[in-house]
Order: sequence, then C-alpha cells, then structure tokens
Amino acid sequence: METEKNQINKKSLRYRFTAGTIGVLLTLGAVVVSTYAWYVYNTGRHTTKVRMAAGAGINLQISNAYDGVYGSAAVLNSFSGQLNPVSTNRISGGFQKVLGFTNGTENQSNLVANLFGRGDYSDYYKTSLFLRSNGKSTDIYLSDIGFEDSDENNPISSAIRAGFVIHQAGLDQPTENEYIFEISDKKNPQAEYNTATGEEGYVLDSTKTDGTTVPFQPYNEEAYCIYDKDTGEVTKKEGSLKLCTVTGTSDGKPGTPVQVDLYIWLEGCDKDCTGNLSSQTLKNLAVSFAGISDQN
Repeated sequence: METEKNQINKKSLRYRFTAGTIGVLLTLGAVVVSTYAWYVYNTGRHTTKVRMAAGAGINLQISNAYDGVYGSAAVLNSFSGQLNPVSTNRISGGFQKVLGFTNGTENQSNLVANLFGRGDYSDYYKTSLFLRSNGKSTDIYLSDIGFEDSDENNPISSAIRAGFVIHQAGLDQPTENEYIFEISDKKNPQAEYNTATGEEGYVLDSTKTDGTTVPFQPYNEEAYCIYDKDTGEVTKKEGSLKLCTVTGTSDGKPGTPVQVDLYIWLEGCDKDCTGNLSSQTLKNLAVSFAGISDQN
C-alpha cells in the first residue's frame, strides 16, 4: 500500500510539472536520479546594507550604480519572475538546466535527464552593487545573509545559493574573484530525491553539457565576520572570508568603487530542491557587508 501511494505521488508530481521546466537533473556514471520542481520567487523590497567598525574611521558606502548615490544601504532591484532550478560550479562558466527528459529504466526515476543546456537569464536573479570607502582602505566581508521563507515547514531557502562576483576597482572592469554561499542550513523535511552520487556535495560541471557533476562545497555562515549591532564592532573569525578590499584616499575623498555582482538561484543539484517547495517563495532577502580597516 505504501509503495502504491509513493508511485501515485511521483506520477502526480510528474504530470504536474511536465508542462514547464521540471528542474535540474544530473548524471554521474551510469546512475541517474531526478530532482524536479517548479518554483516561484516573488520578491518585495530587499535591502542590502553595509556595516562599519566602530571607532575605526571607516566610512564604507554602497550604491546600486557606479555614479549613483552612496549611503549605508541600497535596495536590491526587484525580481518578480520565477527562479527555475539551475546548477553550476562556477558562475562565470554559466548556469545549466535540463532541457529534455526520457523515461527511466529499471532502478531509475520515472523521468531521467538526457539533454542539458544553458540557463536563461530569467531562471535566476542578478543585480550589481558598488562598494567604496570614504576613509581608510577597507577589507570587505559578509556579516549576514538574512531571509524569510514563506513556509517554515517547506523552506525554499534550503536550496537557494547566493553568488558574489567581485570585479577589479573601477567601472566595467574584469572579474577578480567569485564566491558561492548557501544561505541556510535548513533541511527540506520532505526531500525525496538526491544527487546521482546518493549524497550531497555535487553540482553540474559548467565546462560540460552532458550532465557531468563535480564535487562542490559552497561557503556558509562560518565564512561571515562578526558584527555587533550594539557597538558597531566588526571582528574576524578564523574562517572569515575576505571578499575584496576597497581603497581609500589620503585626503578623505571617496576611493574607486568596486563592482559586486549578486546572483540568487535555486541549486537544482541540492537534495533539498524537490517538489514540495513548488508553491513556496523566499519572501525577503537582505545581504549585509562589513568593513574592517586593513590597518587594524
């Protein structure tokens, strides 16, 4: 009886999602396991903030435009489309999603990925932010990525990634580094499927289009610095990850801004990326940067 019920549930999901992008599936060797879902991401007004170390003479500022108005906060551009599951091990290599499926054979899922292609711009969220210093040269860290799920029992945040592409200082400059973070350590309590390896930690290889996966571990909150909202003090932990440095000037004038591209996507190879999240949204998202003077 339980087996029949599971088969009915799987068939229901299959027919429900076949009309659109069903999700990101992956292959590794001869084993194929499906992960399919349809996600909607209706954003509101999400604020990205900067945090400053108390008494350090730091004036870290942020803006939505290179020549725009700089301050302590900037509102992220809204995104009212749909986040469709995509996957990558490197943002600069692009995102991939499944374009075609075939029926599974014995010991495989009902649907098996057989055609992979580049993700569309509408499948994920991207915006650009600009950071600068009015004082000393400043090392930039993340102090928090805040979020709110539409349903705590079906946390869509469990499969979301935030990517930061750092450019060299100046306007329209080449990329210098990139970093991928998972925003939550929550687990999807109804996750049914897993990656082809049977364990977490694999994503699609951005250099290939045949479903090849590679091991990948995103950064998490262990890479944040510590910000004390009462004192304004910023301190580093052992694992704190420096994103970049914004240079200051001796005369107190603003230094050259650094462009930071922010990507938000659903990692289709995450085992939490499953059908029960299909009606959920990420209601709010807030990214906080912290500055620490490189002379401290």
